[in-house]
Amino acid sequence: MKKYPIYTIQSFNCNAVASDFYINTFENHLTTHSFVEEPHRHDFYVLVLFTGGTGTHEIDFDRYQVQAGSAFVLQPGQMHHWNLSQDIAGYVIFYSKEMYNLYFGQKNIDSFPFYFSVHAKSEIIMTPEEMVAIQPYFDMMLRESVEKKQWSHDKIMNLLDSIHIEFARKYSNDSTSELVPYSNKIKLLSQLIEVHFIQEKAASFYADALNVSLKHLNRICNESLKKTTTQVITERIILEAKRMLMNKNLSISEVASRLGYDDYSYFVRLFKKHTSMTAVEFRVSKT
Repeated sequence: MKKYPIYTIQSFNCNAVASDFYINTFENHLTTHSFVEEPHRHDFYVLVLFTGGTGTHEIDFDRYQVQAGSAFVLQPGQMHHWNLSQDIAGYVIFYSKEMYNLYFGQKNIDSFPFYFSVHAKSEIIMTPEEMVAIQPYFDMMLRESVEKKQWSHDKIMNLLDSIHIEFARKYSNDSTSELVPYSNKIKLLSQLIEVHFIQEKAASFYADALNVSLKHLNRICNESLKKTTTQVITERIILEAKRMLMNKNLSISEVASRLGYDDYSYFVRLFKKHTSMTAVEFRVSKT
């Protein structure tokens, strides 16, 4: 029975500059770590920029086309895999939240819009002009990791931050959902759901935790995400259910139980309502 792995940065040949940081060209990365082309998860952040080649990238059951200018920002826990052409080229960076937050102190990696929520879009498409501007950052970071000069760690961290800033500007400009003036509330709601969604599934719990009325929280979600609070919570539950169903060592009743559902039949109905297929059908479709 297949169980999909969760990799740590230590699963890779990390750079000596920092034990919780890794950078490589994508070509070399695949040569030494071909196992990443199979579905898997990470316990760290992933940042990828493609400069050539084609293919597909599936992230939490959404499929994206890969081409020159494709960039991807992945959060810990997201399930993904690649199907790439032989001439694929680009860069891949791994790093931990602790590494980033500790270095910058007053900044938090979660402040970037593509890390607000597990449902945030992971894809960013850079224009040829934007690629010309940002690619040197990756080249410099790669060079620093190899040469290990004095203050290499400081330069790498500042280059990493600059890349995130450029990606965040692009992401915000391209975003179709306007979160202002509720972006902070949406971010806090997403963080609360991430911690409590297995134990707490009632929208009223999150309204109380945010010190707002349920009516106002629904208004925030509707204006920002075009969804009710309950829909946002349920989407997170269904996503985790899909991830768990990829592990065939777990029975469907075990998946239901781990998600906090004592009533197995209720979970089955909920899953079908929101995916238009049964849990068994979903599992078969992914084999």
